[in-house]
Amino acid sequence: MPLTSPRRSALVDQVIAQLRNQITSGEWPVGSRIPTEPELVELMGVARNTVREAVRALAHNGLLDIRQGSGTYVIATSELAGVMHRRFAAAEPRHIAEVRSTLESSAARLAARRRTDRDLLQLDALLARREEAWASGDAEVFVAADVSLHMAVVAASHNDVLIELYADLGELVADWLRADVGTVLDPAAHLDHARLIEAIRRGDGDAAASEAAGYPFVCLGKDAPGGAVTAAGG
Repeated sequence: MPLTSPRRSALVDQVIAQLRNQITSGEWPVGSRIPTEPELVELMGVARNTVREAVRALAHNGLLDIRQGSGTYVIATSELAGVMHRRFAAAEPRHIAEVRSTLESSAARLAARRRTDRDLLQLDALLARREEAWASGDAEVFVAADVSLHMAVVAASHNDVLIELYADLGELVADWLRADVGTVLDPAAHLDHARLIEAIRRGDGDAAASEAAGYPFVCLGKDAPGGAVTAAGG
């Protein structure tokens, strides 16, 4: 094998690692368009073919989406997230709701037992941001705020496996919420999450789990098992 081949392969791997780091660090968030190929060539000081191969590799792994005439966009924060997004993008909405209900209720129960003062400050801040986003009328801003709050509840469980698993489902959850709220926020469909946060604050695992279990079912127009959720909107 020519000596140039392994060097080129190593260089591509380095570029892939750098691009992946931009994504996983949040520098390039999900939904954003990454710099163009010429811009990446200039920024990284490598050949165009090297950049192109690295971008294609990340697209193949499900982190990037190459859209002809538009650019290349971040669609997932990890390879597993990319695989899950592709695999379950067309899943039945009720099946997504059932998975969310199971994960989020378990996380909320754990959060009620394990939350720290810092967790509570974060949850209060994100709950307020969610309310502000709803009041703004911007559906996309609201979806982002809602997902952030749910992720913070999961983070308060302090279960690393559960946190990583839910994070990998993040964009799938966001897509699901976009379909739920639509492009125009309906004031009558607002779903308050304050009871969930208060249950976590007072350490009531049963109440926290019950609240979290019901939220994913509201956009289906059905009550959650064992619950009586009738509102909608997140």
